[in-house]
Amino acid sequence: MFAVIALAPLCTAEEPKFAWEPLEVKVSAFTRDLVMLDAERDEYATNLAAYAANTIATDGASMASVKQGRRILALALHLSPRNKQAVVTQFQLAKGIVPEKAVADYSPQVLARLLLTRGQLLLQQQEGENRTLARYLIHLAAEIDARNEDAVYASEMIRIDAGSPDWTPLTDPGKEKDDELP
Repeated sequence: MFAVIALAPLCTAEEPKFAWEPLEVKVSAFTRDLVMLDAERDEYATNLAAYAANTIATDGASMASVKQGRRILALALHLSPRNKQAVVTQFQLAKGIVPEKAVADYSPQVLARLLLTRGQLLLQQQEGENRTLARYLIHLAAEIDARNEDAVYASEMIRIDAGSPDWTPLTDPGKEKDDELP
């Protein structure tokens, strides 16, 4: 009886505290037609993955932070499938490990401004995948910094004109449209 009680904490320590459905990015949703250099894609992926890891770690892997983190990490992996920060964060989450806080190049507010600016530039392109990425980036800019009125306005105008971005092609290719964050 004593052995069972002594081993109980060890058994429960292995159980993940949150549900993480691993992302399977075999082929990027974005081709070479995307108007971004590989180095730029990798830099955005690093900063998005760091933001996702930090949000999940700070919020104690709450359901909302894990859901948002999954979307952001999926975008990071599609931008740069071999990005170190994104791959490591994905692996840790798949193992049920809450990632350590990552060193980020930018504060959330600066990251949101960068995403908005890059999204607005991509929105000017005629090609479909550039405009699709623009919608994701602008939506994230508004989510990351809801006090950024320009990001919120741009995101809302896109939502009114074309609907909320569908994250399913990034998070779960082949499934029906993803639910919006609360």
